[in-house]
Amino acid sequence: MPPHRLILDCDPGVDDAFAMMLAFAAPEKIEMLGVTCVAGNRPLDQTAYNARRLCALAGRPEIPVYAGCARPIMWAEGEPVDVHGKDGLGDVSLPEPKAPLRDGHAVQFIIDTVMREPEKTVTLCCIGPMTNLALAIVMEPRIVPRIRELVFMGGAAFRMAMYRVSEFNFYSDPHAAHIVLSAGIPQTMFGLDITYQAEVNPGIFQRLDALTGPAPKALADMLRTYASMDPRLHDVVATAYLIEPGLFDGVEAHVSVEYTSPTTRGLTVARWTPPQLAAGYQTNTRVITKTDPAAFFDLMLTYLARY
Repeated sequence: MPPHRLILDCDPGVDDAFAMMLAFAAPEKIEMLGVTCVAGNRPLDQTAYNARRLCALAGRPEIPVYAGCARPIMWAEGEPVDVHGKDGLGDVSLPEPKAPLRDGHAVQFIIDTVMREPEKTVTLCCIGPMTNLALAIVMEPRIVPRIRELVFMGGAAFRMAMYRVSEFNFYSDPHAAHIVLSAGIPQTMFGLDITYQAEVNPGIFQRLDALTGPAPKALADMLRTYASMDPRLHDVVATAYLIEPGLFDGVEAHVSVEYTSPTTRGLTVARWTPPQLAAGYQTNTRVITKTDPAAFFDLMLTYLARY
């Protein structure tokens, strides 16, 4: 299979940082076309700054970074969380960006890239609220059949979120999630069903600490802050899949999201049983439900050792 030519849409975020650094470390599997940023874990100016700091940490300042949407489609603002520290990256000392933000808006970059490149050669990986991609679809629907695949972290098909009825990315912008889920893009979902299996244990810290170099050390320091409140590296599973899809398994389902009710905002509804599908629902998403956690962490640490 040819490498994924990737636009990574994100809101860094400690788990985004691991996802980005993993993707950057696998050029034979992932060709980075650009990073697009959205408000989510932190406000937009911070997530865009964080993305450029991570490019500097990885020694990849040539990767273009674009700022995108500063708020959800319908709500006046999102809901930043404190689990990632005040700066979104565990308040760890990181190098300053080596390159400025690129001119132009992330939404327009997505449109221009997908329309310019050969059909079915661009993969989108969304690991934050899907506002940028949703607005790109609204602005230019012709991108939909041209996208090779969408891989996203969001939702919770078969388990409830711990603190609310929905997962954070879907809760942050359910209208965007609805637009994307219903667009007809070939898509693979990494929701809480799979990310709760990627739980960090003391052995992971020991192995990460054993790696040399400033990048693994910075990631270990970020993880200590983050894991004290959430020991699961949610976003990393999405980029791990792009490198080694054989580590994951799941089911084909019709996935939708509640976007009208404030009470159940962002709730994921998955229909996958034969009676449900016989009732007229067509599958639109591959929902990942299984992985081997040991093999997943082996993959992550093997690639991070390249730094």
